[in-house]
Amino acid sequence: MGEVTLREYRPGDWERMYALDVQCFAPEFQFSRRVMRGFAEAPGALSLLAEAAGGLVGFCMVQMEEQLLGYVVTLDVAAAWRRRGLARRLMAEMEAKVGAAGGVGMALHVFTGNEGAMRFYESMGYGRVGRAEGFYGKGLDALVYRKRFQPQGS
Repeated sequence: MGEVTLREYRPGDWERMYALDVQCFAPEFQFSRRVMRGFAEAPGALSLLAEAAGGLVGFCMVQMEEQLLGYVVTLDVAAAWRRRGLARRLMAEMEAKVGAAGGVGMALHVFTGNEGAMRFYESMGYGRVGRAEGFYGKGLDALVYRKRFQPQGS
C-alpha cells in the first residue's frame, strides 16, 4: 500500500481531517467542520498528519494545556491502514513533540465501549485515572487516561 510520511499541519488541512474523522467515527463521536477547524488552528495545537500516495490516511491532534500536558483531541486512522502500526507511530511522534515542547505527559478520553482503543492506549503506557460521565453525550461516558513522561536523564 505504499510508504507513509508524517508531516505537521498546514492551513486548510482541517478539511481533509474532517473528512477522515467522518469515516473513522460514528456520528455521535465526530467533530463538526467548525469544531475540527477550531481545534486544528487553536493556539497550542499540535497536529501530525500521515499521508500515503498523496492522500490523508491518519492524523493525531493534541492541544497543549496549562498543566504542561498534551491532551489528545483525536487520533484517526483510515480503515485500510489500521493494525499496521500507524496509530502507534503517530502517538509516539506526538509524545516526542509534546516532550520537546516541555510537556510532562499526555491525557485523553476513550469511550467506555471502545475496548480496542483502551487496549491500544494501555499498551502505549497510558493508565486509567478516572471516568467522565456523559463526556460524549447523554449515556456516552468516557474513561480518562494519562501518561507521565520520564524526566530527562533518569
